[in-house]
Amino acid sequence: MIKNSLFLFVSIMFVFSCNNEIKPPLKNSIIPPKAEKSPVSFKKFNNIRIDDYYWLKERDNPEVIDYLERENDYYEKMTSHTQGLQDKLFNEIKNKIKEEDESVPYFLNGYWYKTKYKEGLGYPIYTRYKDSLNNKEEVLFDCNELAKKHDYFNLSNFQISPDNKIVAFSTDTVSRRLYTIQFKNLETGEIYNDKIINSSGSFSWANDNSTLFYTNRDVNTLRNDKIFKHILNSNYQKDELVYFEKDETFYTNVSKSKSKKYIIISSYSTLTSEFQFLSADNPNDNFTLFSKRKRGVEYNINHYKDHFYIITNKDNAFNYKLMKTKINDTSSDNWEDVIEHRKNILIEGIDIFKDHLVVSERVNGLNRINIKKWDNSENYFLNFDNETFSSNTTANLDFDSNKLRYSYNSLNEPYSVVEFDMITKEKNILKQHKVLDKNFDKNNYITERIWAKSRDGNNIPISLIYKKGIKKDGSNPLLLYGYGSYGNTIDPSFSISRLSLLDRGFIYAISHVRGSEYLGRDWYENGKLLNKKNTFFDFVDSTKFLISQGYTSADHSYAYGGSAGGLLMGTVINIAPELYNGVIAAVPFVDVITTMLDETIPLTTSEYDEWGNPNKKQYYDYMLSYSPYDNVSKMNYPNLLVTTGLHDSQVQYWEPAKWVAKLRDFKLDDNHLFLNTNMETGHGGSSGRFEAIKDLAKEYAFILDLENIYN
Repeated sequence: MIKNSLFLFVSIMFVFSCNNEIKPPLKNSIIPPKAEKSPVSFKKFNNIRIDDYYWLKERDNPEVIDYLERENDYYEKMTSHTQGLQDKLFNEIKNKIKEEDESVPYFLNGYWYKTKYKEGLGYPIYTRYKDSLNNKEEVLFDCNELAKKHDYFNLSNFQISPDNKIVAFSTDTVSRRLYTIQFKNLETGEIYNDKIINSSGSFSWANDNSTLFYTNRDVNTLRNDKIFKHILNSNYQKDELVYFEKDETFYTNVSKSKSKKYIIISSYSTLTSEFQFLSADNPNDNFTLFSKRKRGVEYNINHYKDHFYIITNKDNAFNYKLMKTKINDTSSDNWEDVIEHRKNILIEGIDIFKDHLVVSERVNGLNRINIKKWDNSENYFLNFDNETFSSNTTANLDFDSNKLRYSYNSLNEPYSVVEFDMITKEKNILKQHKVLDKNFDKNNYITERIWAKSRDGNNIPISLIYKKGIKKDGSNPLLLYGYGSYGNTIDPSFSISRLSLLDRGFIYAISHVRGSEYLGRDWYENGKLLNKKNTFFDFVDSTKFLISQGYTSADHSYAYGGSAGGLLMGTVINIAPELYNGVIAAVPFVDVITTMLDETIPLTTSEYDEWGNPNKKQYYDYMLSYSPYDNVSKMNYPNLLVTTGLHDSQVQYWEPAKWVAKLRDFKLDDNHLFLNTNMETGHGGSSGRFEAIKDLAKEYAFILDLENIYN
């Protein structure tokens, strides 16, 4: 169950090598661990569910830790023959990445900002330069130093006061996404005594340089539920509560308008949103309600001069439209259209500049950028001549600029940051990521977008990449990735790590299943709630199509999904296990009914609009019909690698642990079944760029071993 960490799974794309001097252990030569059964009965709507492994949720129970460690030990022993392969994978990926690197600098409020990486170091260094990049470098944070005493470290956010003297920053050293906010004096280097705990990491400065509005996160449910106001150099326990979101299905956050004029509080659920605003010059005033929430109406606001601009689905604009309203009367009754709703064009976001409005859109699954002058003297598009690419506007923080920054990459072309002059229309590639491999040539790879027919007659888009010369004779190993929830769209993107896989004959594919917004909002609506099975069937039908067209065969077909994509994996192997030789399910959401009935578990109540509320029989019955844990059967399953983190805040570790335990008891085959628990981290996996590569190497080695590829 995750929205935010989706980009972590998109980047997990694959490699290999090794020698086979060490032979794999004979199947069944090492006895897998067995979890004790302690049946707990759950009754709902006259349906009784027996959970033999419910006890595994007792995080502080030594027997639980013992079981997880025994599973880890089994995994290590059964894969010990791939250690050389894992090492080679790690080095192969690492050696293609430019270790000494830095970001494209951006300008904000008198300073240039840049992120740097040093050779051999795993964490970023954040720097700034006053007025010019030629001036003295000022180090804001060296995360390598900050991370030294921690197994996990994440600096999630930092924001500098309007007078450029103090930086507020938030860190997490547990991987449970409960952040601590601190303050650093940029003139003296002093870290203030102020320490705000249990934040979501969302905060914004008022314009007085001493007031910070921040979001509190409930330590049990991990729901962002309160907004507080903190005065610098005061005890945070005495901070003023300025807003409490009482509805347990809603989250709240705080931000600042790009114009720097307003502090904005957002409240949102899957289907509904509401905003409040306050002059950033007057932090002691009360917030003003923008427009009262109405179930099913979503909106988002951006400030420009004497208007707010609103992206909304109001008036049944399912693909959204752009509206505006005057600042002094923001009720939805007064909103007026700027860009009317269009049936086949999805509005994904806007960037506001002093002279230009930039609209990010999606048409037939593909990104485009619409640039308009506020005086209506110009209106044109940036289109991209490709079908397997991703392009998005990036860090456009300077309100007064005439230059738009956007990213571009494709399945075979590395990530670029492009600066586009909206007046002269000149493009300047500020940076393109380098692949440190003299043999890399994007023209050595074929990219395609093909369309599979779903069982209900829809066309399912599939993006593919493979090396030139591959024959579609069914002999190729193919890795199919899927997600399909929350409307999150997985665009085709470049991956350095994937190259080694492609170079050895793998095909990589993304099935753009329903549940995303790849083909617009309807594509999402038809893959959620009582339409959720469309997500699973689309993935299965995509696999069948790829096999029928000779891209692969069931003996060489692999699938990967993480979090909600792990739910997809769990359901797919219950529906059509015969289609896959191996499956990787990363931090998988697999115990749908139990989780969605437990309101104390993070994210549960806020996601009723995504999955349904199982306290209502219609949704209970539907969830029960696909929940992976509840539908494990006595049959053959593919080879399976399941990963999780003990401190996962979004999919609790016990879901995959219980699932694996039940699979061990039910499955009839002797295929591999591995549970690998990172005992130090949570939903996002290891921190630091090199540790993350080690995690990838384990996953890659799993599928390469199944293909007997070792050199």
